[in-house]
Amino acid sequence: MTKHLIFLIEDDDSIRRLLLQKLEKSWGHTVRVFSDTDGALAALEEFPALVIIDMTRPGADTAGLFKEMRQRSHTVPVLVMVNAGDQTAVSQAFKFGAMDYIDLPIDMMRAECVFRQVFKNIELNNELFRLREEMAGALDDSNIVAESREMQLVLRLIEKVKDREIPVLLTGEAGSGKEMIAKTIHSRGSRRNKPYITFIQASVPPDLVAGELFGFEKGAFPGATQAKSGVFEQADGGTVYIDEIGDFDADLQTRLLRLIEFKQVTPIGSNDPKRVDVRIIAGSGRNMKDLVRKKQFRSDLYYHLASFPIHVPPLRERATDIILLAEQFLVEHGKEAGVNVKGFSREALEAIYHYPWPGNVRELDSAIRRAISLAQGDIIGVQHLPIVVHSFKDASMELETEGKLFHDNKIVPLDKIKEQAVRRAIEIARGNLAQTARELDISRSTLYKLIEKYNIPL
Repeated sequence: MTKHLIFLIEDDDSIRRLLLQKLEKSWGHTVRVFSDTDGALAALEEFPALVIIDMTRPGADTAGLFKEMRQRSHTVPVLVMVNAGDQTAVSQAFKFGAMDYIDLPIDMMRAECVFRQVFKNIELNNELFRLREEMAGALDDSNIVAESREMQLVLRLIEKVKDREIPVLLTGEAGSGKEMIAKTIHSRGSRRNKPYITFIQASVPPDLVAGELFGFEKGAFPGATQAKSGVFEQADGGTVYIDEIGDFDADLQTRLLRLIEFKQVTPIGSNDPKRVDVRIIAGSGRNMKDLVRKKQFRSDLYYHLASFPIHVPPLRERATDIILLAEQFLVEHGKEAGVNVKGFSREALEAIYHYPWPGNVRELDSAIRRAISLAQGDIIGVQHLPIVVHSFKDASMELETEGKLFHDNKIVPLDKIKEQAVRRAIEIARGNLAQTARELDISRSTLYKLIEKYNIPL
């Protein structure tokens, strides 16, 4: 068993001797004894692994201890001692945030079981903390390709905001890397040793979103068989990244505004707010100013979130990063698959570079992962890339000059010219079919028929 520093708040000599005998002499822990909570609070900077407090002491301020610890951002596990059978005291203790309880007078066999479970949980939490540290250390500049001027600017903004206690609003297209930027802000900042949680609203049924974020009490709604802490409470002291904040409804916006302004969350079914210290990073692929203008998003919440805006550019606007990202993904996914892939063929690199990647970094990542699974040798060829990637290069190269279609006085079928015109128009309009139809001066139904006829991928 790992040896720990334990604080014991107890003024009864017989209970002190009993616990010291077991914790110090039998198990080898270091125990500091205090007669009141003030002394324990003053020594919290010694970072005890566990605080044990007797709730039956005259004038015991257990609630004050928990409150003061939360305000100081200390999340030390607390074990309470209560009179046997006093369920009111037990309920109170769990409401304050106690990990477990021991009945008084002490039954040492029962107490030993409780202690062993508590120490097991402490060691599990320490292991989670260590893993978070490793993950944070792994998330350095090597994971963010920033050769382009646009991404260099993003990195500079990250450095400016990482230690500031203000919300951040990340804007950019789906798949452009907003979540990676959010993780980087957290891992480089002062909260890096605290929890980081990503919340994706689309993955949660609409009627459960508020409960997932803010928690709920037992019986708050059908199916709530027990109380549950929400994402913000789970991330206390750390960071929550909220994906697609523009999709929040009016109730969620109001609750989030209260959290930002008062650092409080009120679980569903409760009237008692809980203090929470959490940093909010929000992401959106929508035009948030438009949503505010249309009164679909609260202006006061928007201005809080937009205290520090960062725009993550789409991949097509940072072409110098495309090949570097592809090579990075090749190394990462090659190791995952246990495959020794050395690189790309020249044709594959040209196709990767010319394709506009409408799905951004996420699409490129998926394409490289797929190519590795298809490759037979140690080189990724153009044939291993998705058809949409290398067919786009073939089409665009044919349309670069008239000479590509009309070389050597050879007659080109009108149908071939029509196909390339449609492909090129879709490319220029970046997949916007309404704009494509307007530019080609044809109806949208005609465009759909041509897309189907020529098997043009979208």
